[in-house]
Amino acid sequence: MERRPRLNGKVAIVTGAGSQGVGVGNGKATAILFAREGAKVLLVDNVEKRVMETQSVIKSEGGEASTFVADITKANDCEMMVTTAIERYGKLDILHNNVGMSMRKTVLDVTEEQWDKIMTLNVKSIVLASKYSIPQMIQNGGGSIINTSSTAGIRAHSSTPYTTSKAAIIGLTFSMAADHGPNNIRVNCILPGLVHTPFVGPRMNEVLRQNRIAASPLRTEGTGWDIGWAAVYLASDEARWVTGIALPVDAGLTITSPVTYNPLTQQTIY
Repeated sequence: MERRPRLNGKVAIVTGAGSQGVGVGNGKATAILFAREGAKVLLVDNVEKRVMETQSVIKSEGGEASTFVADITKANDCEMMVTTAIERYGKLDILHNNVGMSMRKTVLDVTEEQWDKIMTLNVKSIVLASKYSIPQMIQNGGGSIINTSSTAGIRAHSSTPYTTSKAAIIGLTFSMAADHGPNNIRVNCILPGLVHTPFVGPRMNEVLRQNRIAASPLRTEGTGWDIGWAAVYLASDEARWVTGIALPVDAGLTITSPVTYNPLTQQTIY
């Protein structure tokens, strides 16, 4: 029997749907997989070239997607993003909040401007995108919101502003799931581990990359596709009874410590 696409007939918005460099990041992979699974996808990014490239991949595979350039830290842009999805596709079923940034700072050396920038992009953007998406999902009888947090949100990381923002996303996810569950809107978040994507690639050398691989029990390297498949599940009707979870996709990184457990390297990864 032919397999039915898991998101057949659904309409999705994916923010951060373009990759920052060569390769496939989390948002790009998710958008492509959504389309492969039958969704119509609005590809959102603040750089047109990035989403045009993602759209090109989807179109070449026979999928349906269109682009929208926006700064989703702005309420007007988020409202127009949702309006555009409704105008083009008639409804909204899925919102995947995927934009983010990092910086290596402590509370001693981070500036007020830097702090505000990372909290605005990583957290406020989710609030604004969700604010305008939820009413449309209610009209449609429900929906799925998937936020991208990080394993840094549940353990210490080399960037205090980043860790704080990613922990905030987890709390935001829990509250939104409770607030909007009665409207049949499921809200979950994914916690990527040490995934190799165009976002982190420029900061990697081979030694660091191998250490990151050795840090987790599976001892394999994650990619944007691993995050994308988790998003497909959370977006699908297979997850109809799943809401308010923070799902690590990390090869088991968060269940171990490289200091006390890692017998192969015997060294701290961070």
